[in-house]
Amino acid sequence: MEHVEVERTKVIIMGAAGRDFHDFNVVYRDDPGVEVVAFTATQIPGIDGRRYPPELAGELYPKGIPIAPEEDLEELVLEYDVDLVIFSYSDVPHETVMHAASRAMSAGADFGLIGPRGIMLESSKPVVAVCAVRTGCGKSQTTRAVAAALAQRGLTPVVVRHPMPYGDLAAQRVQRFANHEDLARHDTTIEEREEYEPHLEAGRVVFAGVDYEAILREAEKEADVVLWDGGNNDLPFFLPDLYIVVVDPLRPGHEQRFHPGETNLRMADVVVINKIDSASEADLDAVMASIEAVNPEAEIVTARSDLFLDGPSIEGKRVVVVEDGPTLTHGGMTYGAGVVAARRFGAAEMVDPRKVAIGSIHTVLERYPDLEPLVPAMGYGERQMAELKETLDRVDADIVLAATPIDLGRLLELDKPVTRVRYELAQVGGRPLAELVAEALEAD
Repeated sequence: MEHVEVERTKVIIMGAAGRDFHDFNVVYRDDPGVEVVAFTATQIPGIDGRRYPPELAGELYPKGIPIAPEEDLEELVLEYDVDLVIFSYSDVPHETVMHAASRAMSAGADFGLIGPRGIMLESSKPVVAVCAVRTGCGKSQTTRAVAAALAQRGLTPVVVRHPMPYGDLAAQRVQRFANHEDLARHDTTIEEREEYEPHLEAGRVVFAGVDYEAILREAEKEADVVLWDGGNNDLPFFLPDLYIVVVDPLRPGHEQRFHPGETNLRMADVVVINKIDSASEADLDAVMASIEAVNPEAEIVTARSDLFLDGPSIEGKRVVVVEDGPTLTHGGMTYGAGVVAARRFGAAEMVDPRKVAIGSIHTVLERYPDLEPLVPAMGYGERQMAELKETLDRVDADIVLAATPIDLGRLLELDKPVTRVRYELAQVGGRPLAELVAEALEAD
């Protein structure tokens, strides 16, 4: 019988070194009817120009898959005669998604999104997912609060963090972090350390990487409960028994205007309204009304982010504030916990770093001119971390006020003392999170 070659559907996946790889691994990797001809990359510096390696891409892709800049999308569609472009990254306005659709369709391709049913893996252990409607809502401290509640019940939570694979993708297939030595061994970036360090300091194991089927199976070996620690406002990669979503009343209306944060909100079992001590009554009412309109069955929890300082007193001192980078860039905030702490704890001045910033730090500050006087903790590689260190060393201040979740002084060896801003979730209203978590686990 004559062998008939089946024509494969040609696909491009638009991404940012995270959800795009997961969509490929789960949906397309082993599908002989599909050929993913390229990934495109954006948001994160230095992640294009690589290849998704054959060790991860599977038998259908012996040469791996190229990763190209997103600005080349139309040329790629024409070059490969692409049938379908899939959008696979997070925390963008709905309008941005449709601009991408227009670019793909005008070049001759169809355009699509892969929904939760296609990408959520099932676990043999209970799963609690903590996600958000925007970057910077406070999901990290919410995840820590949930982990503490699980530990108080005598359960071992193992945290699985949303991917941030900015280095050697094959080497990052499955990463396990249990201590600071693991952070160094895996050459983690500042962004990765911001998410992992607080869990490690609490004695929890964290998994991350690229292949989340393999990661889940490794996490299940150690976990009583798998705790999904979401990134940006992306969907969880695992099917949750309890779906917790954090919203931010400092950005009212964003919960229905950003992708895929609105999907998170509509699917949530529990919605945490954080930062209620910093928001106006009108904005709180607007967010409450928004939740009621799209997900009236969700449990509502209200909370604040309590701030604590660890290090020399900043009262009367000139400080250079370092904020969580993604909150300012992806998240669109003009300040974070560091600026709040500087004002609350009596700093004499927040020194503006713009005149002395160098390299990519200077570029970020120019790109976001509305930022308060602060330095975003950008550190996606050794060069950017070196530029961050030199910028902070050049600022004429008494103290570095670091509002990132990491020990910045240990990582960068700065020439100034460092005072860390720590923030933890303090529940104000609604049923206790611990009770909601326990109820979900009992129903599992």
